[in-house]
Amino acid sequence: MKTNLFQKIMRVILGGFMTLAGIGHLTFQRDEFQAQVPRWLPDSPEFMDFVVVSSGVVEIAFGLAMVFLWKHQIKVGIALAIFYVLIFPGNISQYTNEISAFGLDTDQKRLIRLFFQPVLILWALWSTGALKYLINRNKK
Repeated sequence: MKTNLFQKIMRVILGGFMTLAGIGHLTFQRDEFQAQVPRWLPDSPEFMDFVVVSSGVVEIAFGLAMVFLWKHQIKVGIALAIFYVLIFPGNISQYTNEISAFGLDTDQKRLIRLFFQPVLILWALWSTGALKYLINRNKK
């Protein structure tokens, strides 16, 4: 599935954001990301740190895949969209438990943040050509 130049640029930008976020999980934003670990999971500091570090490694892998695995961009886009769905409960937990992190220090800001997850899902699918692939696949 061919993508145009704008889609390619947006795919690389999203890959860069994912890589930076993954690095943040491992280093300078580690505590902030712990705020997004769902509170229904075990709350021991070691487990929460494991969740943050492991998701950071996954995000770095997705970021690099978005930039460099362009021959597999549809698969990468679908996998990244699924990842965004899987981590969404962390955003919901941050909202429902009124946890401040990343400047999201009010219920309104945390609620607005929830509406950005679908944008990320669509961005991953659209920029990789996966959205067009899935739509055309369902027409057959």
